[in-house]
Amino acid sequence: MTNQDTEKDQPPSSLLNKIKRFFTIKPSSLDDVSVLLEDALSARLIDKEAQFIAERAIRLGDTTVKEIMVPRVEMVILAPDEDPISMINRIIDSGHSRYPVLGPAKNEVQGILLAKDLLPTINKQLEDFNFSDLIRDIKVVPESKKADSLLEEFKKDRSHMAIVIDEYGTISGLVTIEDILEELVGEIEDEHDSDEEDLIQVSEYEYIADATLELSEFENKFNKNFNGIDAETLAGLFINKLGFLPKVGDKIDLDDMILAVTAADKRKIKKIGITIKTNS
Repeated sequence: MTNQDTEKDQPPSSLLNKIKRFFTIKPSSLDDVSVLLEDALSARLIDKEAQFIAERAIRLGDTTVKEIMVPRVEMVILAPDEDPISMINRIIDSGHSRYPVLGPAKNEVQGILLAKDLLPTINKQLEDFNFSDLIRDIKVVPESKKADSLLEEFKKDRSHMAIVIDEYGTISGLVTIEDILEELVGEIEDEHDSDEEDLIQVSEYEYIADATLELSEFENKFNKNFNGIDAETLAGLFINKLGFLPKVGDKIDLDDMILAVTAADKRKIKKIGITIKTNS
């Protein structure tokens, strides 16, 4: 074998240098790790998808559950004393597999209901339906809890959902194992995501609406009339009433209801929570 053949079989010196650098440099920060991952990608030691997941994984420790949770107004909740038919219809409409169960007292967390646990009751009389027997324990975590730590707890406990509370013990939302995994691999769509309802009832007096919900549909549902307003969607109505592009948390008062922005970016509103006022 000639020297020329030997040289031909060897990888380019630049590639060798990148591999050596990848295994010899000791990172001292997350930015250093990102540089190493970029070098590994350039050296074809990993592909783009692996780099993407690794980048997100190393930063998961800086992500709190507050940043990724489903806010309280978007939660589809169940109450132990509600009508079984109404409850089952809401479960069918929302299409989720797990539902937090909240008690009558403010911020009272009773547990979680798995939709599959309702299957044995299908052929039984609803009058004999004992809701409390189906409630399971649910994890409660603070907003400040790190996402990577909660993921480890989910794996250890074989659980999939936790209620999130703020420093005062007030329920602020919920977080699922899917929410954390989406931080690693990006948006995970299931059969319900592509056919999501524009308006979902999440409790007796609360709804969550897509900002693009047709204003006429909103009017029909809640017996309203906005003929004098130049808007075609619920987002347009909100902006018209507020006078500027709202951010998450902004609210408007509409007679017997309160509308609040629950999801938005710098360019548009995405989700709007609707709360019907009660005398209590």
